[in-house]
Amino acid sequence: MQPLKYLGLVFALLFTGILSAQEEQEERQESQTNQNKFRQLYQEFATPNQYRTGSGAPGEAYYQNQADYEMDIVLDDKNTKLTGKETITYHNNSPDDLEYLWVQLDQNIREKESPALEKDPSGIDPVYTPESFSNQFYKENFDGGFNIEKVHQDGENLNYTINQTMMRIDLEEPLGAGESFEFSIDWWYTINNHITDRARSGYEYFEKDGNNVYIIAQFFPRMAVYNDVEGWQNMQFWGNGEFALPFGNYEVNITVPADHFMEATGELQNRKAVYTKEQMNRYEQAQEEFEEPVVIVSQEEAKAAEKGFSKKTKTWKYEAEMVRDFAFSTSRKFVADMMNVDVEGKEVMAVSLYPKEGNPLWGEWSTRAVAHTLKNYSKQTFQYPYHKAVSIHAKNQGMEYPMICWNYGRPDENGNYSDRVKFGMISVIIHEVGHNFFPMIVNSDERQWGWMDEGLNSFSQFLTEQEFGEKYPEVIAPNEKYPSRRGFPDKIVPYMKGNQDYISPIMSNPENVYQLGNNAYGKPATALNILRETVMGEELFDYAYKTFSHRWMFKHPTPEDFFRTMEDASGVDLDWFWRAWFYTTDKVDIGIKKVERYYVTDTATSAGREFLKRYDVSPEEVEAVYVVSEEDEEYNQEMIGEKPLKNAATLQEYLMDNFSEEERAQMKQPAYFYQLTFEKPGGVPMPIIAEFTYADGTSEMVRYPVQLWRKNDKEVTKALATDKEITKIVIDPELKTADVNVENNAWPKEETTDKFEEFKENLSN
Repeated sequence: MQPLKYLGLVFALLFTGILSAQEEQEERQESQTNQNKFRQLYQEFATPNQYRTGSGAPGEAYYQNQADYEMDIVLDDKNTKLTGKETITYHNNSPDDLEYLWVQLDQNIREKESPALEKDPSGIDPVYTPESFSNQFYKENFDGGFNIEKVHQDGENLNYTINQTMMRIDLEEPLGAGESFEFSIDWWYTINNHITDRARSGYEYFEKDGNNVYIIAQFFPRMAVYNDVEGWQNMQFWGNGEFALPFGNYEVNITVPADHFMEATGELQNRKAVYTKEQMNRYEQAQEEFEEPVVIVSQEEAKAAEKGFSKKTKTWKYEAEMVRDFAFSTSRKFVADMMNVDVEGKEVMAVSLYPKEGNPLWGEWSTRAVAHTLKNYSKQTFQYPYHKAVSIHAKNQGMEYPMICWNYGRPDENGNYSDRVKFGMISVIIHEVGHNFFPMIVNSDERQWGWMDEGLNSFSQFLTEQEFGEKYPEVIAPNEKYPSRRGFPDKIVPYMKGNQDYISPIMSNPENVYQLGNNAYGKPATALNILRETVMGEELFDYAYKTFSHRWMFKHPTPEDFFRTMEDASGVDLDWFWRAWFYTTDKVDIGIKKVERYYVTDTATSAGREFLKRYDVSPEEVEAVYVVSEEDEEYNQEMIGEKPLKNAATLQEYLMDNFSEEERAQMKQPAYFYQLTFEKPGGVPMPIIAEFTYADGTSEMVRYPVQLWRKNDKEVTKALATDKEITKIVIDPELKTADVNVENNAWPKEETTDKFEEFKENLSN
């Protein structure tokens, strides 16, 4: 019986060689470029260098410049005006001499004639509300750009040029490597109403009591980033692409009405001077409380302050080290509560400020959401390094800055709120507090790569939300998961299978995408969840994700640094994944094209004869077994017998002669043979996760690696030998891959009900 074994080996080698030769010939004939999803990403990636290594880590020559600020800020509440004097010390840590400096003037996007106001197409709709029509065609543009009064060094004016939202400061002598340059800017601007113009910064006016709540950000001229990737990052601010900023140290004095309560980036230096004695006592109590928030300013006290309108002022003094930005919020309307949080052995204060309009929802859940976020994100990435994290209530807002963020979620006038409002508030707090990690610490370039902060953060938000539901089961319905808006694979399906004319790759500038929420938040968050749960596994993913976070905390990573680190730290080749999910708009669609059952027989079949003939071998020259499908024309019951393998005596004799009884006992005992044909109408390759159901009622999950698609992007076959008869196969039964079409996921094909026909039938009955 040895000839059979030998012949099988020869055939395998010969057949492999023939296929390889045929593939090479076809490739030469068609002159194709390499479009294989599994090809290396060398064409897309920059060459590793001394600044950024091929492993995704900072190189030995990596550098980043630093900008330190000293500022005196005055808020004119009556005229909603902000005035500032700032001194910037810019440290050139690069190896380059800098002929000029670039400063960002993001507030200029609100100049009356700002080009950003005309960046999008506009038209006339057939019907409007009176408010929307008057806002579009009658209302004058608000003039809220910077008024730069002076740019100087030691009183001497410096030459500068303003180009929209960027200001170039020309230096008399280049700023050499390792040198620093100190200069000052005096400025003011009129603060906008962020409710009417949907801005990230501004004030909300409360008509009933005549007060404003201020959320102030992008409020001062800020240094642009200079780095090894592109030199100066001086791309204009058009509104969608957010910010690219260097780290630095801040000393900021903010003067506001004396009856205001405030929070800001940094550590408050004069708490006893600006807090009342009672507020100080409560603050000290909060330092000892790790389970329940402690009210610092009560709702009754805030309501009393609303009536004050003090003409006196207080100056709040803050210092912050190693932050990339500064923001603050102030009002006499604020209720405040705080709670100490143990973040991996470090005490951090979780803080919430909100007007009475935010209660009872905010008093119940805001600070708890802050605390949970700090603990959960730290577990995913690194220990939170700052001393506090603040959540500020702001209608229609969700925006982040170091240590402080604005968040929406407001009950109605009677204090009632729906689950939608509750979960929306908790989720946005988790998201915006989470931004302290991405990009406030892992400091990516938001102006160019919106997904690097929003996508990574939305992914971590999803994990944090799910654990929030486990920690606080009373917040959700029994036996339900937290209703995350993004992260579950099925949530992204409508977007991925949508009109390709309005979909852009994730690797697109935020200004150039059609659906920023899906593109920068939803799709990358889902992709990373799938990568963790379905492709890499939690252990490998979590280690690599944490490695990236540690490598690039307080540094400026690029997308390539993330992609390379995830592979470097896990040992998983992911070029196909980044290419498919991040560089294209392809979708996932994997289905079962055909399932064929085969039988083993000693009867020479036509296909078997043809196969042997290719090697000049006749059936009479070799002992062989043949396989025949139920779909073959010559298939018949006599050929296969009443039971599997009954007419395969040659195979059974071979097993008896070549293996001992002990060896045969260790072998599988397959009685059923199948060939499965999987198809992939979608462009994204994914592992095939299939649930097999057998005639005896049992089932099992079978997984084929994604590499199955590496040589055929359209369809692949798998041979299967089992001791049980298969009655059903379902691909991706738990909807883990974002498959956009589940109608081809089952065999036998599941009948779908025609709702219209069902409706007609019900009418006739």
